[in-house]
Amino acid sequence: MSEHHIEPDEVETLEFDWGTLKWPCTPDETDSEAFSMGVVQLNPGKGHERHDHPDSEEVLYVVSGEGTQTVGDEEFAITPDDTVYIPAGVEHSTENTGWEQLRLVAVYGPPGPEDVLRNAPDSTTLPPGELPD
Repeated sequence: MSEHHIEPDEVETLEFDWGTLKWPCTPDETDSEAFSMGVVQLNPGKGHERHDHPDSEEVLYVVSGEGTQTVGDEEFAITPDDTVYIPAGVEHSTENTGWEQLRLVAVYGPPGPEDVLRNAPDSTTLPPGELPD
């Protein structure tokens, strides 16, 4: 693995009841200091509970699928090519409202919230190259 070119099979997968996460760009993987980047896949009809990241801003980019995004008191539909900005400390949630997976790119600045997800009690970590069931 190169610190400049990361393939999906080289990174662990975090599995939840709502979908999967991969974090190819984190301080552990690339020595990045200002941000981390991950790929989120939410299964149809699934979502995650409202939460916040007290010390990190987040940007979501919708790759495919459709859903509902909540940021603070605002709720809106999201579709491919939409971008969502979430300020640090603001509660938010994402729900897949479509029939296919909702794929998002998530960026945290500074990095850190990905470690909370990695250590969550409802998370299963699959080693690099292993596929979810």
